[in-house]
Amino acid sequence: MLLSLLFLSLLAFGPAAAVAAPAAATVNMPPSAQLNYSIQARQSGITLSGRARVLWQVDARKYLASTETSAMLLGKILDERSEGAVDSRGLVPFAYTEKRFRKEASTTSFDRNARLIRFGDAQHTQALRGGEQDRASAIWQLISIVRAERKAIKPGATWRFVVAGQRDTDPWTFTVRAKQRISTALGELETVHIVRAPPEDAKERRLDIWLAPSLEWYPVRLRFEDSNGEFIEQFIEGIEKK
Repeated sequence: MLLSLLFLSLLAFGPAAAVAAPAAATVNMPPSAQLNYSIQARQSGITLSGRARVLWQVDARKYLASTETSAMLLGKILDERSEGAVDSRGLVPFAYTEKRFRKEASTTSFDRNARLIRFGDAQHTQALRGGEQDRASAIWQLISIVRAERKAIKPGATWRFVVAGQRDTDPWTFTVRAKQRISTALGELETVHIVRAPPEDAKERRLDIWLAPSLEWYPVRLRFEDSNGEFIEQFIEGIEKK
């Protein structure tokens, strides 16, 4: 199954601490940018390489987060798009669209008037309680909170979201693992490694993110892995401020 891509000055770490995102989390949005990545992947037992382009656009009222991923020989394997409003708590998704290789596009809508999340053909719904994110916006909401709460970033710190996908919602917990120096096309970078690791018996995706404080805390490496071992890993190649 193809995976949804997407897609800290570094602090001295002290003892482990838990930092749960409150209902009214303080946020600090990263500047608009286009992030270009190389990718390595294993899909259906085949090793692939290619490119990904992540577009992040935000102002005082609205945001857009989109990803286009292409693999050699196969062409475009994923289009993903989240758009919505911005308020004092961060991102407020209106619609999330995902188009996977050889599959029809699917849109998840956040109906604020009816207080419902509508999946796909809208026949399947769930209550919209407020604060929910989608698979694309969750990463940028996390980054926005981390940028605002950087003094609290320590190994073991956690943030929890309810995240909507194509068919339902799942609880996502992001946990700080450690600071890590990694080699990239942009040079050696100090990063903070944050993980979304589902329970061992859950058939959900694991997500590893490396954020670079010297580069506005943008994600400079991401790894999306399914329970069956298939994965896509993104490595930063360039950043264009918008």
